[in-house]
Amino acid sequence: MAAIAPERPGRAPESAARVILAGGHEGGAAAGAVHPGRPLAEAVRAALAASAEPVCVVPMTLGRDPGLIADCARALRWLSREEEPGRLVLAPPFATVDHLTAWLRTAALKAVREAPDTSAVLVTAPAAGPFEDADLFRVARLVRQYGHHRWVEVAFDGGDPDLAEGAERCRRLGAGHVSLVRAAFAPPTELPAWVLDTGPLLSDAAIAQVVRTRSQEALHRLAHGQDGVAQGLDAEHGHGYAHSHGPGGDHHHADPDAHDTDAHHTHAHAHGEGHRHAHGQGHGHPHGHSPH
Repeated sequence: MAAIAPERPGRAPESAARVILAGGHEGGAAAGAVHPGRPLAEAVRAALAASAEPVCVVPMTLGRDPGLIADCARALRWLSREEEPGRLVLAPPFATVDHLTAWLRTAALKAVREAPDTSAVLVTAPAAGPFEDADLFRVARLVRQYGHHRWVEVAFDGGDPDLAEGAERCRRLGAGHVSLVRAAFAPPTELPAWVLDTGPLLSDAAIAQVVRTRSQEALHRLAHGQDGVAQGLDAEHGHGYAHSHGPGGDHHHADPDAHDTDAHHTHAHAHGEGHRHAHGQGHGHPHGHSPH
């Protein structure tokens, strides 16, 4: 494709782009994603060298991996030092927790449609950190609260409780059928023989559709001089352990340039109810629509 001439420094017209998917603990590799460290940097450099089109990075998170978004932003900020403005853009994340909740509700409804009174839904994902894992319990509660399912339990692939323990809990609660619903891109590594795996949360076509939507949104923003990196760097804000700023309210943030492409900011922070930053995740009743 012909080279794209920016309208002015920092701006580029909406057009096609080289799209690179970055994945984390939710199993983005199953959707064709690369790790956000050196593999992402190498993929971006290769795409920049292969074409004059902008390179768009889509964080393949289902809403429980803000660290992935921040890691992608740090990598692009570092790489942008070597490039002209308008060549790199960070797309909005693949999904938010609200999207995930809505998709899980749809999957759970299908899983127990034939025997809703005797079937349990086991929501699973690869184990991550304590806050990411806690998020999955909250999501499962919302799936149960706003669905028609007697039992919605949580289990982690390689975590606590593991899949066998989660399935056994469903059985002891009285479920005659247990259906596994994935809250991740990756399939489970091991599954009890008597548990039904309902398959991927989203079809390949649905994933491709969402990626196209996110990348087009990113290119639209890039055309208006917004590369998404600043927003991405703030993705972990409010996630993780909270801490006080003290009576004077003084708070020092480390120099963002201290992070390299392999850095992972794990100690995020919150400022209490009166000082929250929004991250594109709504609250209250989930209302997303499945792209199936």
